[in-house]
Amino acid sequence: MDMDASTQYPIVLIHGLFGFDKIAGYPYFFDIENALERAGATVFAVNIPSVHSNEARGESLLAHIDRILLQTGAARVNLIGHSQGPLAARYVAALYPQKVASVTSVACPNHGSEIADLLHRALTPGELPEALVLALLGTVGTLIALISGSPQPVDPQAAFGSLTTAGMADFNRKYPQGMPAEWGGEGREREDNGVHYYSWSGIVQNFQSLQPLDPSHLNSLVLSKFFVRERHANDGLVGRYSSHLGKVIRSDYPMDHFDAVNQMAGITSWNVNPVGLYLEHAARLRQKGL
Repeated sequence: MDMDASTQYPIVLIHGLFGFDKIAGYPYFFDIENALERAGATVFAVNIPSVHSNEARGESLLAHIDRILLQTGAARVNLIGHSQGPLAARYVAALYPQKVASVTSVACPNHGSEIADLLHRALTPGELPEALVLALLGTVGTLIALISGSPQPVDPQAAFGSLTTAGMADFNRKYPQGMPAEWGGEGREREDNGVHYYSWSGIVQNFQSLQPLDPSHLNSLVLSKFFVRERHANDGLVGRYSSHLGKVIRSDYPMDHFDAVNQMAGITSWNVNPVGLYLEHAARLRQKGL
């Protein structure tokens, strides 16, 4: 794909819950960073706490941004996050807009995740099942941090609570930039503080191409059946309209939650090219002078 992705400001890729930049050379944003660089972009994939609150992850992201600005001499950065990643980006953009040119939300529960709500209702606070689940989440988060080569603090309870509908409602009251005024609508593409906001997401499909070989796709299909409000419009973890932020590029791409970052290892639907979406968006940012 021949496309000019040479944005004015560096692109920063931000992983989601249980995410990483790379593990043993294997990237979270599979082939996306390389494709953007080949198309002319300056790209940094950062490693922030894999299991923690939006604010704690945001503070870690801020430290990375300061390092990137110093290293490149750029005035601002373009932030592109997946899943929980955009929430850290929104936090930084709200508090330090002078450092952020744009925030792009990919498959993020900006209004909360019905799956997080379901788990929250299923677990009684303070009882043994909750303690076991939180301990397991903490162990997984710590393991990811260790094998990714970047030890980070973990707080599964904060991470878990921050993604529920109630947790996100509280977050959105504090950091409303880019949020739609009504359910299913769009937010402002450019806020008064100069930051541009964009989003895209997908709806999980039945098996296509080589997806039967992809266990993450099967998990997404199963989890999609637990949705109520967005029963027929979700990617397995995030509802279509819950993902809306700023200018909505599209929220019904034929892809599951993991397809959005070209996982696993590029096994995705024939009907969408996840890498191409990032290249197209970088070209969009470039045309905006970002």
